[in-house]
Amino acid sequence: MGDNFKHLVLVKFKEGVVVEEITKGMEKLVSEIDAVKSFEWGQDMGSQEMLSQGFTHAFLMTFRNVEDFTGFANNPKHVEFSGTFSTAFEKILLLDFPAVLVKAPA
Repeated sequence: MGDNFKHLVLVKFKEGVVVEEITKGMEKLVSEIDAVKSFEWGQDMGSQEMLSQGFTHAFLMTFRNVEDFTGFANNPKHVEFSGTFSTAFEKILLLDFPAVLVKAPA
């Protein structure tokens, strides 16, 4: 198993959602929970619809291990934020996986 555990979220937000409020809320959340080793997010730059399947944003969290992820998932701050987040998206895809590092960042 890899040294890190990843939580990947792909989202298509509902029409009219202020995405900046959601991303700021996520940034605040991960900064308050020590179990999150790193957090990255980005918006699709115009991939072909058939390839992106309508997903517009990606969020990637890294944890030391699955236990840290489980602690994060059960943290009351995460549970509360998830309630808000779940009302904002039209479509979502989640993947939780142990990472296999092939090439380290430079």
